Amino acid sequence: MKLLNQLEARLHELHEQSLIRVRKTVETPCGPRVTVDGRSMLAFCSNDYLGLAGHPAVVAALQEGAERYGAGSGASHLISGHTSAHVALEERLAAFVGPYLVEPRALSFCTGYMANLAVITGLANVDKDTAIFSEALNHASLIDGARLARTTVKVYPHADLEALAALLEQSTATNKIVVTDSVFSMDGDLAPLPALLALCERHEAWLVVDDAHGFGTLGENGRGALAHFKLRSPNLVYMGTLGKAAGVGGAFVAAHKTVIETLIQRARPYIFTTAAPPALAHALLTSLDLIAGEEGDRRRGQLHALVAQWRDGLRLRRWQPLASDTAIQPVVIGRNDETMRVAAALYEQGLWVGGIRPPTVPADTARLRVTFSAAHTAAEVAQLIAALNQLENT
Repeated sequence: MKLLNQLEARLHELHEQSLIRVRKTVETPCGPRVTVDGRSMLAFCSNDYLGLAGHPAVVAALQEGAERYGAGSGASHLISGHTSAHVALEERLAAFVGPYLVEPRALSFCTGYMANLAVITGLANVDKDTAIFSEALNHASLIDGARLARTTVKVYPHADLEALAALLEQSTATNKIVVTDSVFSMDGDLAPLPALLALCERHEAWLVVDDAHGFGTLGENGRGALAHFKLRSPNLVYMGTLGKAAGVGGAFVAAHKTVIETLIQRARPYIFTTAAPPALAHALLTSLDLIAGEEGDRRRGQLHALVAQWRDGLRLRRWQPLASDTAIQPVVIGRNDETMRVAAALYEQGLWVGGIRPPTVPADTARLRVTFSAAHTAAEVAQLIAALNQLENT
């Protein structure tokens, strides 16, 4: 009972600090209109940025993939789980982001979290004299990857190029790895990737870019942050997730073929993980067709129009919308309890917006994380704008 009492006491502390997380059960397909715990809601909290999660063509492709390959892969990629569906997906992904890499090859993963653990530990484990330089606002998976690498880790302040340059100058490590998100998931802003790459090339360092929130939404044909900034370098190691804009699930790493072969041989999160169901890989081929085609262009245009509408329509004085041109549009409220009260008030009006608190964000910067999808309408966004403007005045 003593052990349970300790857990109960800690949970009570979280409750007192308004930090308890509560799961809600969605009963319908992912989309702007969902049924949550029996109630119809308009959701602004999904990462389904292009509205492909419920797209009929993607659903049909998933069904076809299950009929062709079955429900599961059965083993890791290096045993018997690597199917022709995975091969086709990796080849398509390498071609999709390949123009921004040198001699590109892609490697698929079951989740973005596993991909980040694999790429950081895999690159770090090839040389004992490794130093990792991590952006202060990096996603938890990048932070955990750096920790698991069991090497020197230096954290540089958000988008502070001078601080990073100084750290790189001071480092004597023979293997340097700079790690950053492209679009920061809780702020929505973009990393200064061109300047970061220039620093990495100057100091012979790898630049690992987590493009979870840029893949599909940024750049020509949705090819991501590297395309957005028109970058190309052998120093780049690119991670993209496939459960956000692509609407299905999984992730991939793309880089020079030698980097990918190194991950296959050295990255434990890849070697010892059961491969994702091949039906998902099959469905993702259709997602990529949609992302890269005319429909993808239309959906990105709709998404950008909704973001512009949101930014033009907000009339907030106390609460602070953060500067972002992406589908992630945070509104910083500050206190944990007030943030959750506002989120609850919106929920009562049928508007589902995520309330984000520490440790996900720094103390005293609790916020609403508003996310838009191309499947939203202008009328739905106007409804959220009106509700939030009114709530600040009550």
